[in-house]
Amino acid sequence: MQLLLVALAGFGAGFINALAGGGSFLTFPSLIAAGLPAIDANATSTIALFPAQVATTFAYRGTLMQSLDDPRIDGRKLATISLIGGFFGAILLLSTSEQVFERLVPFLLLGATLVFAAGMVMPKQAEKQLLSATGVLVAQCFVAIYGGYFGGGIGILMLAALTLYGLKDILLMNSLKMLLATLMNATATGVFLFSGRIHWFEAVVLSAGSIAGGFAGAHVGARIPPLFVRLFVIFIGLVLSLHFYLKTF
Repeated sequence: MQLLLVALAGFGAGFINALAGGGSFLTFPSLIAAGLPAIDANATSTIALFPAQVATTFAYRGTLMQSLDDPRIDGRKLATISLIGGFFGAILLLSTSEQVFERLVPFLLLGATLVFAAGMVMPKQAEKQLLSATGVLVAQCFVAIYGGYFGGGIGILMLAALTLYGLKDILLMNSLKMLLATLMNATATGVFLFSGRIHWFEAVVLSAGSIAGGFAGAHVGARIPPLFVRLFVIFIGLVLSLHFYLKTF
């Protein structure tokens, strides 16, 4: 029954990731419900969803080189920061005691939910540049470390930083966002692989479910208004935040 829950959560995560993002709101709690400790659940969820991230980044390959070569922003520095930050975020997670992380979970979920909600009303472009070239690199440092540590809402955070930097090309921003998210999770995955925290059977079940859900979302997504999916993700995030808060405190 628990593995069925994990498989369904994986399918749901892949489905909503194909439409709006926020799949980790389903995968992380499902692994805890299956009996995994919170840190193990976080690490296992990251590894399970990583192949789908790689596939999505590959789908953007046509615009990635344009993004990296765009003179308006130093994509290569952002990529390097993402690799290093994801590594340190993962190390920070593994250095956190189980008790402390369990107390952080409801606040991490709530914060990610609020960031996801803010993405619905975030302006598509800034009227003026509010972040300097150095500022956007510093912002990416914090996002990358957070991404390796927990990761919920990193896409919205990166889009917000790029918007405040003054970028307006959503295709460039999305392709760069996917690359940076994949890089920070690549180094986090590398750390988790040797941590002894991965529950491989659950990870395979979750990954298979997310791949199937991604294909389903890609095929039927046009029939479902993205707003409904986003509201569903926000509702789930708020419910889970309250659940883990009451459970922990």
